[in-house]
Amino acid sequence: MSTTTAEEFFGVYEQANRDFDVQLIAKLYADTFMFGTPQGVQAIKKDDFVKALPRRKEFMKTAGLLSSRLDSVQASPLDSKYVLVKTIWDMNFRAHNGCAVTRKTSATYVLSSISDTFEIVFQLDHQDLMKIVQDLNTAAPTSINER
Repeated sequence: MSTTTAEEFFGVYEQANRDFDVQLIAKLYADTFMFGTPQGVQAIKKDDFVKALPRRKEFMKTAGLLSSRLDSVQASPLDSKYVLVKTIWDMNFRAHNGCAVTRKTSATYVLSSISDTFEIVFQLDHQDLMKIVQDLNTAAPTSINER
């Protein structure tokens, strides 16, 4: 079993994404993993995922994403090898009108214990990030820090 906790793992994950450390992000995923969204689930090869990361980062930057911060991590062991982890994220955007907007998003992961850490074998994003971005560009926030 891993000596790293799920909270520590996601602290590294959050920092790797903040720094856009592609090599570290890649180390956090299995060679093939499942990725789910409200539209469905697909198997992803890590190499393909890593190649798509720069495009994804550019899209999110263009969409006004300023930062993503981990709000909470709730881990539940499934057995001696796998852990189910529910996360909540604060995604901070600059809306089209210049206002800062924070959206809470959630994702559930299944981590597999490898050596003294974990790797992501399943990631389920519970909301459609494209729709969030679209809504931000059509709705007028009522305050500077709308939630």
